[in-house]
Amino acid sequence: MLITNANLITWEPENRVLENHAIYIEGEFIKEIGTTSALVKKYPKAKTMDAGGQYVMPGGICAHTHFYGAYARGMGIPGAAPKVFPEILQKLWWPLDRSLDTEAVRYSALVCLVDAIKHGTTTLIDHHASPNCIDGSLDIVAEAVLKSGTRGVLCYEVTDRDGQEKANAGINENIRFLKKMAENPHPRLAASFGLHASLTLSGITLQACRAAIPEGAGFHVHTAEHGSDEDDSLSKSQMRVIDRLHKHGILGPNTIAAHGVHFDAREMEIIKETGTWLTHQPRSNMNNGVGVAQVESMMRLGIKVCLGNDGFTNSMWDEWKTAYLIHKSEHRDPRRMGGYDVQQMAIYNNAALANQFFPGAPIGQITPGAFADLIFVDYNSHTPLTAGNVPWHIIFGFQQSMVTTTIAAGKVLMKDRELLTLDEKEIAARAKEIAPRIWKRYEEEVAKV
Repeated sequence: MLITNANLITWEPENRVLENHAIYIEGEFIKEIGTTSALVKKYPKAKTMDAGGQYVMPGGICAHTHFYGAYARGMGIPGAAPKVFPEILQKLWWPLDRSLDTEAVRYSALVCLVDAIKHGTTTLIDHHASPNCIDGSLDIVAEAVLKSGTRGVLCYEVTDRDGQEKANAGINENIRFLKKMAENPHPRLAASFGLHASLTLSGITLQACRAAIPEGAGFHVHTAEHGSDEDDSLSKSQMRVIDRLHKHGILGPNTIAAHGVHFDAREMEIIKETGTWLTHQPRSNMNNGVGVAQVESMMRLGIKVCLGNDGFTNSMWDEWKTAYLIHKSEHRDPRRMGGYDVQQMAIYNNAALANQFFPGAPIGQITPGAFADLIFVDYNSHTPLTAGNVPWHIIFGFQQSMVTTTIAAGKVLMKDRELLTLDEKEIAARAKEIAPRIWKRYEEEVAKV
């Protein structure tokens, strides 16, 4: 396939904006880039896709999300509104994940993947939980990812909150899926080992997870999202969250720690020393009222901070905008969290993290040999867009509705805003049909709390 008449935003280490260029794709990879006239002449028989002067850039990457939370949209929480984050967990997320069955797991994933394709997010690192549907749940999510055409990194959330039997089942589901991926690798699927958070994991369970994980695999765990996680860890072990996880061998260059809102200086140092990845989810942190992570300090320290959405919409540009603004508001200083800092998280760090799971080619850049994960953006700027000022165009100009075409691994998933791999109307209709069943179970679960 030859994409012609495109204005490329390459997101190479030294970003370039190349006007009236073309991209030749062979299989799942970018084979060549050049001027439209040169590549049309070189590949006269290639199937062409005319970008019509739109911007063409690498697909977005989400470093931390939760497909399983899709049924929370529009759902009322019975009783008084939760005052603090632990109440949100107890009144919303834990009763909801216990309400999911096989069909709900499938459609939760599918509606999120529709959203991702429409908004140009082609790689997603998911953290799944469904305590009454554990065995094989990652296969269900994987089937949805494969059908969609996107890339997905999957894990199951191990926790003690539903008892030892289900904690063991969660461990087994992670190990089963990790082994499956090792024995039958797929270019668009990868696996991690999910843990909920220190506050719902005993030392015995952490040790069991550490003993069970295959060599070379890493964990995906929530860390210090709220101060209660630190309080619980200090009560259990006289150590802060990161010290405790480090003691149990959970951290390292293949592990993702989400949030880190309440880290102290030493915890940040440990994250850096162990090479652990950290993900920042500003929309979720604002919604839960948990505070704002010291992202700039962590990046200055050398921590690899990435950008996720924690289950919010998969328009990652909205996460860019929130990250850019919330740090300024929090510190009452417009100099905080510059556009290049957001770019570093969302583009370069996210791509480096995705490459950990998909090492076969560069990801997140338009260069020969890179994965052909691309989006077309219908953005008609009234000021110059250059390699140096792209972050501010994204933050102040790009909108999620501007994505017109989405491509992953060389396959067109959406063309001119028409989804080609997923039937959005059918998926939304069936998801809506089963929602009352899920909400009824949810209300029954809340009544038990």
